[in-house]
Amino acid sequence: MKFRILVLLAFFITLLLLWPSKDNEKIKIGSKITDVIEIHSFGKDERPKNIILIIGDGTGLNQIALSRMAIGGLDYKLAIDQMPYTGFSLTHSHNNVYTDSAAGATAWATGVKTTNRFLSVSPDKKELPTIPEILSSKDYLSGLVATSSITHATPAAFYAHIDSRYKEEEIAEQLLNSTISIALGGGKEFFDLDKLKESARFISTKNSLLNMELGSSRVIGLFDDDGIYRSPNKPTQLEMTNRAIKYLNEQTESCHGFFLMSEGSQIDWASHDNDAEKMIVEFEDFDNTIRSVMNFVTADKETLLIVTADHETGGLQILKQADTFVEVQWGTGRHTGIPVGVYAYGPGAHLFTGLMDNTDIHKKIMSLVNDSEPKNRICK
Repeated sequence: MKFRILVLLAFFITLLLLWPSKDNEKIKIGSKITDVIEIHSFGKDERPKNIILIIGDGTGLNQIALSRMAIGGLDYKLAIDQMPYTGFSLTHSHNNVYTDSAAGATAWATGVKTTNRFLSVSPDKKELPTIPEILSSKDYLSGLVATSSITHATPAAFYAHIDSRYKEEEIAEQLLNSTISIALGGGKEFFDLDKLKESARFISTKNSLLNMELGSSRVIGLFDDDGIYRSPNKPTQLEMTNRAIKYLNEQTESCHGFFLMSEGSQIDWASHDNDAEKMIVEFEDFDNTIRSVMNFVTADKETLLIVTADHETGGLQILKQADTFVEVQWGTGRHTGIPVGVYAYGPGAHLFTGLMDNTDIHKKIMSLVNDSEPKNRICK
């Protein structure tokens, strides 16, 4: 009997240690009129010239729901809510029920599941071709944007082949030797700046980004030592994405098109910290980026926009309304294994509906690529 009591006592002590100890957060409910986005109707036989993939790292459905409530209210519609096609993606990696950002981004970049921490190499460490590498031979240009270091897991999966996401100096070297035409983010401390300046035009301030002459030379912008600290003096995801689109769109006038990946990296970081207020700030920049790109899709009529997440972070729970506040609780400081949303707008968007694996996103993107003979070798 005493043994059973001790076992039960140990069980309850363990449960208490694992149970979230942080007090519930109260988030003010916003009040805002929805800014309705004009949506163009695309035929199912239309194919995109350009493909833009926007990632909300760590963004589960509850991160979206809480941000919606905080930004505009319970009935407000975010930009992501106005995407005309929606689906769900499974997120598990090769070796775990939950993925990390490296394996998750490798699934999109290569169409293959790999081991957590691996970047665009298979579980047995064989290199896997990425979307930008494949497209470089098909007359496309590619760009990357991230509010983290540009050597961080998600952007790195689109150009690096390595068995650890934490080897960031080696990853930085691989970026310099990659097919990426424009890369904007943080991570200055990981680069040999002399080598960088030999391979690309280097910019390091918000002002230099916003006033950048487009030209045809390769561009690498590094705006902080590691992740980009949120400040009026630092560029936002919205600003970097708009600039990258302008650069790529001008360069691809005589090419088949461009591919751009843009990540709101720090939604994940705030969720790891169980900081709902910071998460909402990061999400708002992410959603403003989606809004701007949706407007570009409507005007351009040749671009497909896909929005998704690599995984959910934090086990965020929305509990109840308390007067003009909503009460929330976090279940963990880590990633979870639940499915995430997939949203699409533009030619080919109808393919991104229903339940899919994260590797299917790669396959659907590649099914829309123009395989005809390259018309301008400069695009390589």
